[in-house]
Amino acid sequence: MKRILTYLSIILSLSLFSIFNIIRGKAFNVVKIYTPTSIAVDFNHNGIAENNENVCIADIEAFSLDISDEFYNKYAKSLNLTRKDMMALGYLATDYTQKALENKRVKVKYTKKFNSDCKFAKIIVDNADYSKLLLNSGFGIKDNKIGNIVKYKKNLDIAKKLNLVIFNHHSHKYHTLDCEFGKQAHDYVILPKRQLPPEAKPCQYCHLNFNTKNKIKKHTYFNTNEKLNIKQPVLTITDGDISLFHTDFTKQLKPDSKCNSNVCKIFVKHIEKSQKSIDIAIYGYEDNPAITKALKDAKSRGIRIRFVYDEAINPNNTFYKGNNIISKIADISKSDRYCDGAKLMHNKFIIFDNHTVFTGSMNFSPAGLSGYDVNDVVIINSDDISRLYTEEFEQMLSGKFHNAKQRHNINNKFQIGESVVEVYFSPQDKQVARIVQIINSAKKNIYAPTYLITHKDIANALISAHNKGIDVKIILDANSATTQNSKHKLLRDSNVKIKFENYAGKLHSKALIVDESYVILGSMNFSNSGENKNDENTVIIQNYKLASSYKNFFNYLWSVIPYLKFNPSAESKASIGSCTDGVDNNFNGKIDAEEDACK
Repeated sequence: MKRILTYLSIILSLSLFSIFNIIRGKAFNVVKIYTPTSIAVDFNHNGIAENNENVCIADIEAFSLDISDEFYNKYAKSLNLTRKDMMALGYLATDYTQKALENKRVKVKYTKKFNSDCKFAKIIVDNADYSKLLLNSGFGIKDNKIGNIVKYKKNLDIAKKLNLVIFNHHSHKYHTLDCEFGKQAHDYVILPKRQLPPEAKPCQYCHLNFNTKNKIKKHTYFNTNEKLNIKQPVLTITDGDISLFHTDFTKQLKPDSKCNSNVCKIFVKHIEKSQKSIDIAIYGYEDNPAITKALKDAKSRGIRIRFVYDEAINPNNTFYKGNNIISKIADISKSDRYCDGAKLMHNKFIIFDNHTVFTGSMNFSPAGLSGYDVNDVVIINSDDISRLYTEEFEQMLSGKFHNAKQRHNINNKFQIGESVVEVYFSPQDKQVARIVQIINSAKKNIYAPTYLITHKDIANALISAHNKGIDVKIILDANSATTQNSKHKLLRDSNVKIKFENYAGKLHSKALIVDESYVILGSMNFSNSGENKNDENTVIIQNYKLASSYKNFFNYLWSVIPYLKFNPSAESKASIGSCTDGVDNNFNGKIDAEEDACK
């Protein structure tokens, strides 16, 4: 028995040693930056920062936004620094670390040191030792000495000019770094004062002299030298037979199933007005009582209802769980369950009476239908466009999904009143070439409120437009900052202006507005999968009135989302409402108080 246990012990040791060496020799993505010396490495390739994936950088210290008393007492006197100075250096150091490591592939060489928070390791990035890079940047400290004193002095000079403040999203007040009320707020973030949103107000305790507060002049705040316009946007715009709808996630901080949003109400109204048929092709459904009732009533009136949806090979893994509700109502339904499991039926379109097409980026879920997410929806009244969508629908209804579908022989470009409308379907139409062509034609501006950008051709076209002097602005969803193959760093390094949204809901639209002329929208994310794998639809509308309205909506979002360089986590105190909405915003299995960044 003792010999057997000995053999088992040896085998276990060899196995662990083998696993250790495999990890040492393999590169993994960095999915989260906590501090310049503490990161999360995606060892299990799920794109989520988990507790057992925390790595601390061995044998080095660095300035950070969270200055411990131990660090302060150790270096305040010898370096002649205040706590404010250290935090400002930490702000710059964090920015340096994000550029050096975020979404990069790194090799991890563990040391024998560990604590309750993480294991210590040497990190290799781009064939360089990150510790040496951090030391040479002037932000790192080793053996109680600054790694590069010349760069440190330059960094300190910049840091002293940052004028950092603590901003509380809920109260819209900002505090000095040493304000006793600053970090008492549930929802705060540290940022330069110039990046404050225009509605921000100074804390009276730390910013205002109470004896002279009535004499203080009003300040106009600027974000990256741009005057901000926070005029409330128009959420519905109609031109002839085309109507465009938006949802504003700055007003709806929790999802619900009440059908109070404009997009939900108009959808129910179209169900109630239907006279012959309703063809539904959507990624999935979660019960909305008003919609479910309207569909049941339509069925009782004799309306033909057909349903196409996405389904995993194992139905328990299907993202939306309410598909059976519509399946039971529908005359016929079909899913892509037995097709390629790596591809999605990701459409969100409905055809009413072979005449009206309802499509866009909105999922039929509480998050989409309530306005908790930012989405766009377009409704087009056209027999010709409905005929094209019906052909696509019937291919899927017959069991042809993804790459099994055929291209349509009929025209995909239509004149609808004052608008020219183009319709494309993935994966057969390869619409990115047309999107790039429109980007290349821009003369003045390109604005993109879009969930993510991972498609290299779109990213390169946006960079080229920026280099030609076109005003390019992009707003991405917070989750996109950690998306594999995200091009946001490439775009930022090329000086394209990018903001990550900082609200509880997702920025879920997939849109481009070009020169107040073109609006590009639909279900397709700007990704390789969106173009070449999934079932998607993309609508390109050339119309000045609609494009101008969407541009105004984009400018509104740009004005209320403050951060041009900071990447707020999707579920954290930096994202408004995300810690109290009851939603797993970053898909890591933790909700609200369970999330470390919400504590």
